[in-house]
Amino acid sequence: MVLKDILENIYTDKLASPFAHREITAIDCDSRMIQKDSLFVVLKGLRHDGMDFVDEAIDRGACVIVANRVPRVTRHDVLFLRVADPHRFMRQAIERFYGGLSSRVRSIGVTGTNGKTTVTYLIESILKQAGWPCGVMGTVNCRMGEDVFAAQNTTPDFVKIHQFLAELSQRHIEYAVMEVSSHGLAQGRVDLINFKSAVFTNLTSDHLDYHKTRENYFLAKSRLFTTLSKESLAVINVDDHYGQRLISMTKARVMRYGILGAADIYAKDIKTAVGTSHFTVCVPTGQAVIETALCGLHNVYNILAAIGVCYNEGITLPEIVRGIARLKYVPGRLERLESPKGFSVFIDYAHTEDALKNVLEALRHLKPRRIITVFGCGGDRDKTKRPKMGAVASELSDIVIVTNDNPRSEDPASIVAQIIAGFSREDYQVVMDREEAIKTAITIATHGDIVLIAGKGHEDYQIFKDKTVSFNEHAIVRKYLTC
Repeated sequence: MVLKDILENIYTDKLASPFAHREITAIDCDSRMIQKDSLFVVLKGLRHDGMDFVDEAIDRGACVIVANRVPRVTRHDVLFLRVADPHRFMRQAIERFYGGLSSRVRSIGVTGTNGKTTVTYLIESILKQAGWPCGVMGTVNCRMGEDVFAAQNTTPDFVKIHQFLAELSQRHIEYAVMEVSSHGLAQGRVDLINFKSAVFTNLTSDHLDYHKTRENYFLAKSRLFTTLSKESLAVINVDDHYGQRLISMTKARVMRYGILGAADIYAKDIKTAVGTSHFTVCVPTGQAVIETALCGLHNVYNILAAIGVCYNEGITLPEIVRGIARLKYVPGRLERLESPKGFSVFIDYAHTEDALKNVLEALRHLKPRRIITVFGCGGDRDKTKRPKMGAVASELSDIVIVTNDNPRSEDPASIVAQIIAGFSREDYQVVMDREEAIKTAITIATHGDIVLIAGKGHEDYQIFKDKTVSFNEHAIVRKYLTC
């Protein structure tokens, strides 16, 4: 698109004619992503100032720089535009540049404290079973049809999301399924997306380092639903108190799902075992038996959420049943590895009190001889959940080994002290080296035990104050299982 068309009614000053008809290939605020003939918008973030990267953007091919102040560098072959509000300018320019993405790609947003990743994997599996390829953007990675890309954030920045949707449109992929984080909502990363469906899984304490209060956290999550149109669908867990609140906050049609009371979609006759669950799902037009490799009551809720979305898309119950059955696991979500000595190791991403409780209750329901839990808490994150997670692990495990997670800039010993402050008993171990903690758990496990390694799930790294190191828990577990 030529520059003058992008700027029409957005930037009203006169443009020099050589630039007015310049073809712009991309718009971005990340200098690392700039390509030839791009427009670079200078934004000031919490950690970095885009003005420090103008030189890099120009070297990579930016021909237009937009900022609210004059940059240090001026060049005759680069156009500098000064605007009062670069954030507002970028949103307007992106909307003009990509135009009408919501009408070409059906966007499905999933938010809540826990379950977002699993719900997106389930929706993707059902859509594929029904013959609809889709794009998925989330915590584990980004997927576009059969192509997989690394994920930097659960919900990427505003520009990257629109680039992702534009690529889906070019590939004629009609569905986009996104995990939508509270940070992403609060920071406007999903602005301008007209979601066709939105899912609310649940809400417990998390990210209070950022939101300060649970109410603020909820209000951030609620933005996904308060901005839905009347033609959209809100799929809401009505067994959750905050889900009940959301119903009156959205203009969208509401589909309620749950287990405990009246709901549009609900489950009955629930039975779970190691590596399998089955139950009967009831929808407004009938019912069907669900068989799945995903175990635990929390995964029954996740499956109901996915059914709510796909049922509304006109996918038949038999296709939904087959789509759920074809999903054998979700990376880092209760992934199971078996020991030749007759015990199981589960790797899970649980890093909140509620998630850890859900996972431990699911494992306890399998009636193991003992549960041995290895976990820690991340540094530079919500500190209020640390003793709460300690209390849950202490109550629902037989043996607890407290270790490092991603300490980041915090003192690891201080994080551990805050965790064990919540313990109700003294019989725990502290093994700061995470690999050594995993080795210890596997060494003491015997026939009939379950070892849970919680907190990192799909992550293959550890973040310390001055470095990030490779750390693949799956490989580490396999190493000690064969010792």
